Amino acid sequence: MEKKQQNKRGHYKNRKVVTKKEPFVQKVEEDAVDNDFVMGRVPVIELLKGNRDVNKLFIQSELSGEKINEILTLAKKKGIQVQSVPKTKLDTLSNHAVHQGVIATVAAHAYAQLEDIFEKAQQKGEEPFILILDGIEDPHNLGSIMRTADAVGAHGIIIPKRRAVSLTSVVAKTSTGAIEHVSVVRVTNLTQTIEELKKRGVWVFATDMQGTTYTQWNVKGALALVIGNEGKGVSRLVKESCDELLTIPMVGHVQSLNASVAAGILMYEVFRGRQL
Repeated sequence: MEKKQQNKRGHYKNRKVVTKKEPFVQKVEEDAVDNDFVMGRVPVIELLKGNRDVNKLFIQSELSGEKINEILTLAKKKGIQVQSVPKTKLDTLSNHAVHQGVIATVAAHAYAQLEDIFEKAQQKGEEPFILILDGIEDPHNLGSIMRTADAVGAHGIIIPKRRAVSLTSVVAKTSTGAIEHVSVVRVTNLTQTIEELKKRGVWVFATDMQGTTYTQWNVKGALALVIGNEGKGVSRLVKESCDELLTIPMVGHVQSLNASVAAGILMYEVFRGRQL
């Protein structure tokens, strides 16, 4: 099966579509998680032994002992980020509850698998439209992007496991319910994920100051849009993995836009273009 997509020179080129399902992202959580924190050494150990997705571990600086070592071992096996912090930080996170020097942050909602995005598009009879968020750190930005993604009918969002905001209660609140309808996939490596998307016939575009004006963007066909970090933009390796770069022209004194605003403009360009 061959798909065609117009490149920046206005010509068409072919990309082979691979339909084989290859689960390369982490498993879907068994249940949605309502809490943001799990505190205490034994509760955290049991959490790590289960199937719930853990965003990050905070461990009090210079703590040691059998249970701490067990926690660190389990976290390493699961590839969970561990941060050493002073006790005052843990006191603040826990609102001064008993934490025994250990706090785990967990997702406020269930994550999906990549395959869920493709299945959703197929059920709607539409070409996949995917958002890839490269290091978005502000939960309000993620929530706002989710809200717009739901409004334009995007089929899912991909976020990285590290150095980025995860599904927290703040994200859920900011999304005003969109979190219930937009599939969010959390992956270890964005560049590997982009390569997997390409194998499946998806064309990947990223925002950049030196890109093609977005009004010339051909939004037909399966596509993914990369939105970069609020301050640094799209990372170099991710940018190099993309098929084409897009820019939003600006004539004002401030030559940058909030990440959720930029995402909204480009998402609605896809929505508009697909209605024609």
